[in-house]
Amino acid sequence: MESQRPMRADARRNRERILQTARQAFAAEGLGVSLDEIARRAGVGPGTVHRHFPAKEALVEEVLTEHLASLTEQARQAVRTDRDGSAFFPFLHSLISEARAKQDLADALSQADVKLSERTQETALHLRQAFGELLVRAQEAGAVRTDVDAEDVQAVVLGALTAERQNPAPDRPGRMAAVVLDCLLPAGP
Repeated sequence: MESQRPMRADARRNRERILQTARQAFAAEGLGVSLDEIARRAGVGPGTVHRHFPAKEALVEEVLTEHLASLTEQARQAVRTDRDGSAFFPFLHSLISEARAKQDLADALSQADVKLSERTQETALHLRQAFGELLVRAQEAGAVRTDVDAEDVQAVVLGALTAERQNPAPDRPGRMAAVVLDCLLPAGP
């Protein structure tokens, strides 16, 4: 079995420039942006893009995997710092705010026929596990109602994102999300 040589510094920089350009293009315009256009915007040749990402699906999946890994780390950080269930709602608000900013990418990915690799599926599993820990901690602390599970919360988050998109209030960002997320609070006395 042949071992891979480490990537040269210029190749690493090109790869990162391609990924950064793809993140921005997919978030703003969806998956219709061609690899050649991404190469042009990144300031590299099409061959450079194809060397790093032989097919567009590989680039899309890398962007998605990185995004899931970032969310996983945010969830894990929230779990590490949360002692009283107070990190749960800020995490959800951050998630909604980020999804609102990258909605075109989220929409495109949800509608695309993207077969995810084991690596991406594993990354998504890690996110679900970290989020589940955060939810349980918040429930144990009495910050979140106990009759909901992670799937319920995911549906509520999607509802909050939809509410934000339907009623954008630039002077009150996050207001509609807060109203929707209130349904996760425990019932009062």
